[in-house]
Amino acid sequence: MEDQIILVDKPAGISSFGVVARVRRELKEEFGHKVKLGHTGTLDPFATGLLILLSGKMTKKSNEFLKHDKVYEATLKLGYISSTGDPEGEIREYFNSGPRPSGPSPRADGANSRAAALRNTPNQNILESTLQSFVGEISQTPPKFSAIKINGQRAYKLARKGEDFEIPSRKVTIYSIDILDYNYPELKIRCHVSSGTYIRTLAEDIGKALGTGAYLTALRRTKIAGYDVKDARKITL
Repeated sequence: MEDQIILVDKPAGISSFGVVARVRRELKEEFGHKVKLGHTGTLDPFATGLLILLSGKMTKKSNEFLKHDKVYEATLKLGYISSTGDPEGEIREYFNSGPRPSGPSPRADGANSRAAALRNTPNQNILESTLQSFVGEISQTPPKFSAIKINGQRAYKLARKGEDFEIPSRKVTIYSIDILDYNYPELKIRCHVSSGTYIRTLAEDIGKALGTGAYLTALRRTKIAGYDVKDARKITL
């Protein structure tokens, strides 16, 4: 059938549009002609997990899929921040990310930064209470390195040019956040969120609330509504 819901387990290192292009070629070979194909929400190149593609007449239902809740497994690195909120940006120590004060040498500054990080290492109770404070409806400002359109242009293109612009905040819902593993500075969580939630922003906001800073080192989407990555086809690079 040309009209399909196609579940793909996207690997890291390829864009969602790259996955679409690859599957489109495979469909053309299978049916002997070009088949209409589209995605229902992208993943960043560093991220892995569930992509739902729609082919043929099913592409008319793409807006329905965009509204679905999603489940992610995210790995955060505390004590550091990234200019993009993920591994692809400029990484800096959180406690050493501002203007360097006069006096101490760079080596001493680094030592002070690490000492401050150790003093502010959150224990399990603080971590759990902080994460639970994000559960419910929250206001979130999407990252500037995102595909949101600002005056007709993608935000990430404006950000790469160094242009100054603001993205309006939005209401999103965090249904649950569970700790999967914690060994400072690495924190792994599972979060069930509404459509439109940016996990990069959630990670940064968690880092601010903990007083440690944070950015995403890994992200995997495991579910979209009732669709599970366990049922998805794997592709190799």
